Amino acid sequence: MKSRRIHLMGASGCGVTTIGRALAGQLALPHHDSDDYFWLPTVPPYRTTRPAADRLRLMHEMFLPRLDWVLSGSVTGWGEELVSYFDLVVFVSVPREIRMMRLRAREAAHFGADAVAPGGWRHGETEDFVEWASHYEAGDREGRSLAKHEAWLSGLPCPVVRVDGSRPLAELVEQLCSEAERLPG
Repeated sequence: MKSRRIHLMGASGCGVTTIGRALAGQLALPHHDSDDYFWLPTVPPYRTTRPAADRLRLMHEMFLPRLDWVLSGSVTGWGEELVSYFDLVVFVSVPREIRMMRLRAREAAHFGADAVAPGGWRHGETEDFVEWASHYEAGDREGRSLAKHEAWLSGLPCPVVRVDGSRPLAELVEQLCSEAERLPG
C-alpha cells in the first residue's frame, strides 16, 4: 500500500506549520508539528525542551508507524532516525524580511500585542526569539540555519521539493498535493 509521509521544514516564520496543516486537511491526513514534541507543555509555552529520546518515543507512539501523515517543523539535529520514514520532504523558504514580519505578527497573535510590546511581560523573550531567527540565513548563531538545512537535505534518500512560502497558500497546497500523488507505490 502506498504511504504518504510528508515532512515540511524551513526557517522560523516561513510557514511550514500553516502549509502543513492546510496540506494535511486537503489530503485528509493527520498533521503533527515538531514543536509539540520538542517543547514540554509549560505555561507560558516554549520554556523547557523535552529530551530528544522522549520526543522520538512520543512520535513513535503517536504517528510514525502509520502510513499517512504530515509533519511540519525542523527535526534536524535530533531526529535523524525519522529520515527513513519520509516519503517526501518539502523545504519552504521565504525572504528574511517577510519571515521577520510574520514572526512578530505570530508572537502578537499568540501572546497578545500588549505582552510583546515594550514593557510587556513577553517583550524580552519575543525580541530574543526574533533576533535568533534573523540569523538563519547567515548561520552565525547556534541552532537552525540555512547551511545546516541544506546539508541535511542533500543527504536525504527521498524526493525533496522546494517551495516559496510567500506564494498563496492555495497554490502551495495544490502543488504539494500533486507532488504527493506522484509518490511511488
